[in-house]
Amino acid sequence: MTSRKSDRIFLEALEIKCIIGIFDWERKKKQKVLIDIDFPADIRRAAKKDHIRDTVDYKRMAKRTIHFVSQSRFQLIETLAERLAQIILKEFSLSELTLRVSKPGAVRGSKNVGVLITRKRSPRKIKKDR
Repeated sequence: MTSRKSDRIFLEALEIKCIIGIFDWERKKKQKVLIDIDFPADIRRAAKKDHIRDTVDYKRMAKRTIHFVSQSRFQLIETLAERLAQIILKEFSLSELTLRVSKPGAVRGSKNVGVLITRKRSPRKIKKDR
């Protein structure tokens, strides 16, 4: 499925609790992180046929994300974002994605803090996975 730059699928503010942080108390108590996933996808075929097999199953993507993140025990949200991006790119055969991982309340006086990354896969890896 060739993507069009104007078509995108997104998953916004997926709330998951996990062990994340560098302080001792953060290593003992799960904290809330928010995950946003955004990627290009040509949706014309799915719109025409109205069938899930013709698009990316974002419910399955959400479940996979929840499973991975809830089991993770990283110190940094940077590491969590990088590893999650690798999994999603590979398992959902995406050419690229933008991923935002945020940790509300992590910095006093700030509503939210996080990382926003964009990752692309090489065309060789995309063909190999399919």
